[in-house]
Amino acid sequence: MQTKLAELLHVVESLDLTEGRNETSIPFFSLVRRNGPTAIMPGVLTPSFCLVLQGSKKLHLGQDTIYYGTGDYLVSLMDIPASGQIVGARWQSPYLGLRIDLTGEEIASVLTDTGISVKPPDRKLGPAAYVGKSDEHLQHLFIRLLELRSKPEVEVRFLSSLIKREMIFRLLTGDYGHLFVQRVFMDQQNEGISRAIAWIKENYNRTFTIEEVARSSKMSVSGLHHKFKAVTTIAPLQYQKQLRLQEARRLMLNGSTNATAAALEVGYESPAQFSREYRRLFGLPPLQDIKAFHNKPVPEAFENS
Repeated sequence: MQTKLAELLHVVESLDLTEGRNETSIPFFSLVRRNGPTAIMPGVLTPSFCLVLQGSKKLHLGQDTIYYGTGDYLVSLMDIPASGQIVGARWQSPYLGLRIDLTGEEIASVLTDTGISVKPPDRKLGPAAYVGKSDEHLQHLFIRLLELRSKPEVEVRFLSSLIKREMIFRLLTGDYGHLFVQRVFMDQQNEGISRAIAWIKENYNRTFTIEEVARSSKMSVSGLHHKFKAVTTIAPLQYQKQLRLQEARRLMLNGSTNATAAALEVGYESPAQFSREYRRLFGLPPLQDIKAFHNKPVPEAFENS
């Protein structure tokens, strides 16, 4: 193991982490511990940079299956439905991961302020999530973040933002910079897929046509289909369906509603159709899935961390 990675792991192992997601005093920084393997869990990757310190994961993105482990990181540039699981973890050597939340505006700001010119090798859009190998620069930045946890609030707020910008700089100038900068190109294009995704997220609980989505993003229907699938690995209406099912599951897990009410709230007119599609995504009918969760808690969704 690289020296900095070993040092970083030593620091994290000294912390009193609980099972699951552990928030920190830094709003965009969290740590994850899992004491054993998990089942395959659907979820939505959100914009983030996540480093694996110990253990390994498996990610299902469209038709692709990606394995990544110690020293690797996963970058997600926008909200993308995916499925994944922790495959390498045990009580004596738990899975440990670090997560940094990102925004497109932050990436664009670093590009503008530094004048870096990073261009994709071609004009084709690729999936807005990728796995890379961390280096000592990135690992040292995480050590610096962890060192801030006991500092005064004003110091934490100011220095953590600088460290985050340096992380973005390292990602932009590293071996995978052309993939990382893709988010900015997607935001800046008049035909930006980001606009289509934002529109679907705002309107996911109502019936709409693909033509409406295309108009909202100033794209042709064929262009929308092609670019949307290239970035998210699924079609726009599949994206809507997964958002509906994820939100319905969240509502039921929170105990705020039953299956029928959740189905109606997220836009389903037929509870039977909701149950079929829910089972197809999560592996169990709604009531059985929620009961299984409460009997033996598991992650509510795949964690990109």
